[in-house]
Amino acid sequence: MPSIDAIDDAVAAAALRRLVHHLRHRSDAQNVDLMGLAGFCRNCLSDWIADAAADAGKPMPKEQAREAVYGMPYGEWKAEHQSEATPEQLERMAASVARNRSD
Repeated sequence: MPSIDAIDDAVAAAALRRLVHHLRHRSDAQNVDLMGLAGFCRNCLSDWIADAAADAGKPMPKEQAREAVYGMPYGEWKAEHQSEATPEQLERMAASVARNRSD
């Protein structure tokens, strides 16, 4: 099986940018639903970007990483696009997150 680490950095960066553009376009996909299905959301992705920047010796504040993912300040995105989570969504999210591994 090919290793994810064998993917060229430029290719990986292009794929990340495509994912971010897709998530910006699909503002109807709520973070709680992403968490419930995949165990990660836009906030997780922005945290991973901030962590990678720090690991590369190029610290990026969390707010800046979130703005890079959301395409606007996080609070603005929440006000425009985020709806109140239902108890069912929160339950699915909790069950999904419990399955996450710490890599």
